Amino acid sequence: MQKKTIRIPLLILLFALILRPGIAQDYYSSTYQYKPISLGITFSPNMGWMRYGDNDGYESSPKFGYAYGLLADFAFTENYYFSTGLLINTMNSEITFPDPVSSAPNTSLRTTYRLQYAEIPLSLKLKSTMRYFRSYYGQFGFTSGFRLNAKEKLAEADNRTKLDGAKFFRLALQIGGGVEWQLDHNLVMMTGLSFNNGFTTAVNHGDGRNSYVAFNFGILF
Repeated sequence: MQKKTIRIPLLILLFALILRPGIAQDYYSSTYQYKPISLGITFSPNMGWMRYGDNDGYESSPKFGYAYGLLADFAFTENYYFSTGLLINTMNSEITFPDPVSSAPNTSLRTTYRLQYAEIPLSLKLKSTMRYFRSYYGQFGFTSGFRLNAKEKLAEADNRTKLDGAKFFRLALQIGGGVEWQLDHNLVMMTGLSFNNGFTTAVNHGDGRNSYVAFNFGILF
């Protein structure tokens, strides 16, 4: 009788601990990782190219580039965030265009552009409720960039030279999505894919606009 009397309070205490919010279930709940402000770092390799529209004679081949910098997410509510940051973005692309000097028909030149910008993304991030250590997000917005460096390398040249006619300001539309993985109470890993479509002309020569697809990796604290 005495053993049975002891077991009943122990069972009640065990169920209370299991059902109590913030202990056993909190790790899977949406409030576990929710913070009004999250800051982090990112590294994003990209594949960039130039777009010339109907400008005949200009062809672009994609080349690898990369971006790195800081991220910041500011919460409106648990699932809606304003996302921004400061990135150093390097975009490369290979261009084939008609030789303006040669009088021979079908003569072309090939060069590689290397454009580097300081970018400020301004976007809305929509997150799902976190379950089983992960949440999904979609992102839509704009990026504004300011030129830091612009160089080109002709096919037969040994070194890069300054690219004349590179525009100072770049505006682009960005859309993407991915997964955020809860690593710890204050540590989240972000993985995703985004498409950045340039609105403004990047270089005067051919009126090319640069775009890229990026693989996004980040750590939010």
